Amino acid sequence: MTEPFIDRPLTLHIQADWGLANLTRVAGWLGMELTERTAPGTRVAIWNGRGFVDNVLAVGRGTVDLAIATPAHFIPMALDGRGPYIGEAFPDLRAIGAVPQTDRFVVAIRKSMGISTFNELRQAKPRLRLTTSRHDGISNVGLAMHEVLTRSRVDIEGWGGTILGHELPTDCLDDIIACRADAIAHEAVMLPHWQQISEDLNFLSIEDDVLRTLQDDLDWPDRVIPAGYFPGAPEIHTIDFSDFLIIARAELADDVAYALAWILGEAKDLFEAQYLHIPSERSPVTYPLDPVTMGKTPIPLHPGAARYYAGLEH
Repeated sequence: MTEPFIDRPLTLHIQADWGLANLTRVAGWLGMELTERTAPGTRVAIWNGRGFVDNVLAVGRGTVDLAIATPAHFIPMALDGRGPYIGEAFPDLRAIGAVPQTDRFVVAIRKSMGISTFNELRQAKPRLRLTTSRHDGISNVGLAMHEVLTRSRVDIEGWGGTILGHELPTDCLDDIIACRADAIAHEAVMLPHWQQISEDLNFLSIEDDVLRTLQDDLDWPDRVIPAGYFPGAPEIHTIDFSDFLIIARAELADDVAYALAWILGEAKDLFEAQYLHIPSERSPVTYPLDPVTMGKTPIPLHPGAARYYAGLEH
């Protein structure tokens, strides 16, 4: 496929994550490769974000040109103003592509509590110390926690427990390791911390009726974590928390959207190389990157990006 070149300088603003994680790596990769394929004078700025609702809002409101947000299947809510986007819909959001990351949201409780199902949790009503992310209108982890527990009729604070709120999954996992918490609700299941603590935890499968309402109301698909992915754990039914979605507005120039999609599919070697020392199933980016899969996004593709993916079929 012909390598793109944009014969004018660009100024592009991209919102990523806190600055030292995978979304910033994606933004840096896109910025570097795009600059090499545009006229001299191109400037790409990477803005710190949290990678969740804030990044979607930044694109939708026109604060930035491009953002990376996760998980991908939480972003369709923004198109018609559901969930955290009530009162402010963004129907002109478009995808450039998705960087694959196999991830799941999990709820786990110390085995010493004697609870292995949500039904047992409701019956026991223990005073849990739950470590998770706050339901603050921005964090998709906090949103997932709130929706899963509310729909499962679990009331941590109403039962006398406490919620320990952290932004990073590593901080929550450290709460479990240091015995500051009895339960955890979070993502980033590929982190080695989970392997360290999994044999002390019961992982709770989300009940079928809850999974069904999450799909019906919010478009969140259910997924299965195979038995043994966490040492000693059985198969776990939960919600998908996968993929970094690269989003823009429909007004982004077609040639820029095409070039960005081309970079995702054709200029991936340097980016992939940052993860090859980790087995793919444990990596925060699931490699090898497959352009066809990266073009299958839960919101409509930008027409310029769609032109690149359509070319893969011929």
